[in-house]
Amino acid sequence: MGTVTADVRPGGVAVVTIAAPETRNALSTELLTELADTLEGLDVRAVVLTGGPKLFAAGADVKQLRELSPIEYAASGRAACWQRIGAVGTPLVAAVAGYALGGGCELALSADLVVAADTAVFGQPEVKLGLVPGAGGTQRWARAAGRYAAAGVVLTGRTVDAFEARDLGLVHRIVPSERLVEAAVAVASSVAANGPLAVRAARSALRRADELPLSAALEYERQQLLLMLGSDDHVEGITALLEKRAPRFTGR
Repeated sequence: MGTVTADVRPGGVAVVTIAAPETRNALSTELLTELADTLEGLDVRAVVLTGGPKLFAAGADVKQLRELSPIEYAASGRAACWQRIGAVGTPLVAAVAGYALGGGCELALSADLVVAADTAVFGQPEVKLGLVPGAGGTQRWARAAGRYAAAGVVLTGRTVDAFEARDLGLVHRIVPSERLVEAAVAVASSVAANGPLAVRAARSALRRADELPLSAALEYERQQLLLMLGSDDHVEGITALLEKRAPRFTGR
């Protein structure tokens, strides 16, 4: 299909690009399948996901969605694709320029960090189409921005620019659009330079914060620390610090 490309950069970072400008990067079932396949097939330490310098993703393929009955939607594999994307263990940095609406916004918010161009626009317009977000929009907005701020976006269908999104806690960094991908690569590279086992464990613990009561989440965090204390990487990291050199992590 060729609508999703992957460019592996030095330092263990891959740039994955959605390139379907004729549909404004609409997230059809076919494109979501290709994206999930691509992400699952990468052996890197961090991934930058972008739709290019002008547009991230305008949302679901509404023409495809209009024809689907509830039974057909359930059988379409869309939900399975979203689950596969969410289950990828590699840290994900979304590089968002232009519109990230509906499913496109949900895709951006499924990342661990969002780097936004100053042109970025986020929103969940589903209610304007007689629908509701179905790939995490209500839940991720509420967890990132709080329920009342999320209601102001989800229930009205309004959009927010990059600066308001940063104020709401969704965006890590804002850069000019011409520097977007390289800025996101720099963020991903800073993640990839750390101990890979520790990064994945910390990422997993952060995500448990959305799912577990505090006491259970703290216990999960403690278990991850115990696992890291049994790794070669933690010995290498501390040794490198004491020897004032860069660590050479092996992922063991």
